Amino acid sequence: MDIIAKLAEELRIRYKQAEDTVNLIDEGNTIPFIARYRKEVTGSLDDGILRDLGERLIALRALEERRSEVLRLIDEQGKLTEDIKNSLEKATTLAELDDIYRPYRPKRRTRASIAAVAGLSPLAELMIEQKSGFDIEKEAENYINEEKKIMNSTDALNGAMDIIAEKVSDNAEFRKWIREYTMEKGTLVSSVAKAKKEEDSVYRLYYDYSEAIKKIPSHRLLAINRGEREEFLTVKIDVDKQSVIAFIEGQMLSHRETPSTKYVKAACEDGYDRLIAPSVQNEI
Repeated sequence: MDIIAKLAEELRIRYKQAEDTVNLIDEGNTIPFIARYRKEVTGSLDDGILRDLGERLIALRALEERRSEVLRLIDEQGKLTEDIKNSLEKATTLAELDDIYRPYRPKRRTRASIAAVAGLSPLAELMIEQKSGFDIEKEAENYINEEKKIMNSTDALNGAMDIIAEKVSDNAEFRKWIREYTMEKGTLVSSVAKAKKEEDSVYRLYYDYSEAIKKIPSHRLLAINRGEREEFLTVKIDVDKQSVIAFIEGQMLSHRETPSTKYVKAACEDGYDRLIAPSVQNEI
């Protein structure tokens, strides 16, 4: 990726301005110093644009560093294929890189991993199969194990749903669709943080603000993200949750109602609410 070209495009400045500003930053100059004393070099870029450029420079360099790291980690496992390599090269966000790496990374301790250790993976697979007439609740009784803290069939069913929820979350295609849908249909909503309600700030414009995500210029999004980071703003993403759940269920549910259906549906919703939605919001 040509980072300079990307900065120029995102911030709507000339390539030369971006290049010269990056050089100044790399020489150790601070943003306030550059804004005040190097106007002739930057083409009089204002403080806001310079701060956004500095933040995006860090982010884009982190992206390239992560790309190289993920490529190395997958290659060390002997699982790097041309398709994976091409996908890594095309990724434009850390989230996309992490989606690609997700199946290859060591599993941390999660509700799903705890359930798997407790021996509930076979129950989860039976639940996903959604066999007609198969009594999943009765089957769950076979997984009761007080030593592993599966005290009753409800514990077993909940653990199986945790495993399914993580499967939903780990599905790169699901995440890609949800991310794109959120970007296309979602609305960013920002409000003033309670502790800052009486304070004036450069973020006052965003104290009661909403806009379709796809229409927000990158420099405005950067300003809102900065306001959230500095605890002046509270930010959330509004999106039609039912449309997202319908998409996931369309991939996960069988065409007939079975005793397992309600559990798979609950796991799909949990996978979105608890695991996918928060990470997608953080990516924007």
